[in-house]
Amino acid sequence: MKTLARSGRRALAGAASVVLALSVAACGGGSDDETSADELDANADLSQQSIVVSNWADYMPADIADTFTAETGAGMEVTTHATNEEIMAKLTAGADSGIDVAFVSGPFAQALAEQGLVEPIHADLVPNLENLYPEAQELSYDEGNEYSVPYAWGTTGICYREDLVDAAPTSWNDLLEPAPQYEGKVTMMATDRWLMLPAQKALGFSANTTDEAEMEQVKDKLIAAKKTLLAYDDTTFYERLISGEAVMVEAWDGWCNYGTAEDPNIKFTVPEEGSDLWADTMVILKSSENKEAAHAFINYVLEPETHAWAAENILYNVPNEPAMELVPGEMKDQYPPLSLTPAELLEGEPLVDLGEAATTYTQMTTEITSSK
Repeated sequence: MKTLARSGRRALAGAASVVLALSVAACGGGSDDETSADELDANADLSQQSIVVSNWADYMPADIADTFTAETGAGMEVTTHATNEEIMAKLTAGADSGIDVAFVSGPFAQALAEQGLVEPIHADLVPNLENLYPEAQELSYDEGNEYSVPYAWGTTGICYREDLVDAAPTSWNDLLEPAPQYEGKVTMMATDRWLMLPAQKALGFSANTTDEAEMEQVKDKLIAAKKTLLAYDDTTFYERLISGEAVMVEAWDGWCNYGTAEDPNIKFTVPEEGSDLWADTMVILKSSENKEAAHAFINYVLEPETHAWAAENILYNVPNEPAMELVPGEMKDQYPPLSLTPAELLEGEPLVDLGEAATTYTQMTTEITSSK
């Protein structure tokens, strides 16, 4: 098995839609011009084009620029960003960011599209779109993959030490209202959307709710839950499980796999009340002057061998059927979340951009995490 990439990638996602919608709206910078398919040349000489791709560190092969150039002739430079907010600040600053392709989470792609900052995906230039599972075209932030192409997808659940709990957790309430012996041994995420998620689902609400009365109930439940927490932790929760400091944590499926790699007693489960479906996507900036090469890059990523790298190294599912078929069976046995089917993932609620309501989530997060 290849070395696991354990970057801070998910501080990414973490990002929720939050401030982003407002910042995009404030910065404007959108364009009413849309490149028509006729303006893109499917036979363009890609050796005359060069692109800049911004991604989270370690989220694609280290040599991808070289292999992409070898296959297509197009030049490529890779830059990295730590969070969605960081890349959004660059993309919405008003001036040309110099970035041709950016990796952002689904709600952020939605916000960029609503502001006219991303190029529609020209399917004729990305024939490998046919490798995507049909379910990957049903994601509510961008049905039909009109302006984004999913790169990785997954869900959120409870990661736990099977050998340190009396029974496997089945409900978000196992985390929110832990049995007395587990108090002080559970963690939750502090990033807006994922902080709210367990309480929203436990109360039977949507993960995208903007109903004020519902959110007040969510806040009350989370303030009560804080008294039993070990910590809010978005990045090192699996390490707390490995050490035994924690016995149960809120976790993304892939990051729970990182813990399982160290201790097979670490398991992942999706609570019976349901969860989310998150996706990280690729978008082409409308400001790109090398759109044919940008499309060729996305097409290259969707090649089964290229895309399978992500599943085998970052341990997240990818929405690419032939790529997932390349993932060794023993790896799926070791990391059960890699065997989640598209239908099972789609049982989760896709996160969408909340628009101005994102501010409410941010304010509420502060109230909850600072409460006594």
